[in-house]
Amino acid sequence: MIKIKTRAISTVFQRISKAFPNLKLKLKQAGMEEKPEEFIKKTFVSAFYMTTGVVVSLFLVLAKLNLLKGVLFFIVPIIFLVMVFYMIRLPDVRIRKKEKDISKEIVFAGRFLIIELESGVPLYNAMINISRNYEVIGNYFKELTDKVDLGTSMEDALNEAVEYAPSNDFRKILWQIINSLRTGSDIAKSLYSVMEQITKDQMNEVNKYGKKLNPLAMFYMIVAVILPSLGMTMLIILSSFIQFELSLTVLISLAGFLGFVQFMFIAMVKFSRPAIDF
Repeated sequence: MIKIKTRAISTVFQRISKAFPNLKLKLKQAGMEEKPEEFIKKTFVSAFYMTTGVVVSLFLVLAKLNLLKGVLFFIVPIIFLVMVFYMIRLPDVRIRKKEKDISKEIVFAGRFLIIELESGVPLYNAMINISRNYEVIGNYFKELTDKVDLGTSMEDALNEAVEYAPSNDFRKILWQIINSLRTGSDIAKSLYSVMEQITKDQMNEVNKYGKKLNPLAMFYMIVAVILPSLGMTMLIILSSFIQFELSLTVLISLAGFLGFVQFMFIAMVKFSRPAIDF
């Protein structure tokens, strides 16, 4: 009986995973070795525990404030669905992080590869040298050379690496190597043009980031500096006229709100910063 229920649950998760056709590819790009149905199951279980914690916390708060607690029965499904759709994007978050880590090394690793090839080093040995000198990109080249050592042809290993690479710039380099191997052209010269384009794209991202900083700095000055100082002064003056008591709870709440605004500003700046090292 238990086995039948387990199979039925597994079938349900398999059907749900089919609603996300790109999930298998995303899991591979994110470096997560789970199957799509296993990831979906893990997501639902984690969402259930998180929803339980949120509901219990809300129940305690509503009970303390003597508010209607029956509303929880209506918002529980909403909270659960929000948690599911939030956690199911975990592969996208990891892919984005890997892409940023690769972007920090892509220019240097690409130039290193060009110098190695122009010096007469074979492609296989150049990839081994990259795997020893670069932490992030080196892991991908190490996996590639390991597959070649196990008997996979260089072209097949590169094709598989292109499919599961989390970075578009990294795919461009691998595609250029594949095309050069197929046509027999000079790999170093082909990579040089690709690296020039990648460098220009990164410089454009830096320029865009510089333009974004001006309105962000203005927003920070207004919301986190001018508004709190003038707002608190006006609030104190108005409280003396309307006899509104500024208790310690109100002041702590305002301070917490201002801290939250500044935290969001820092997170916004950090998120918009291009993952580029020069």
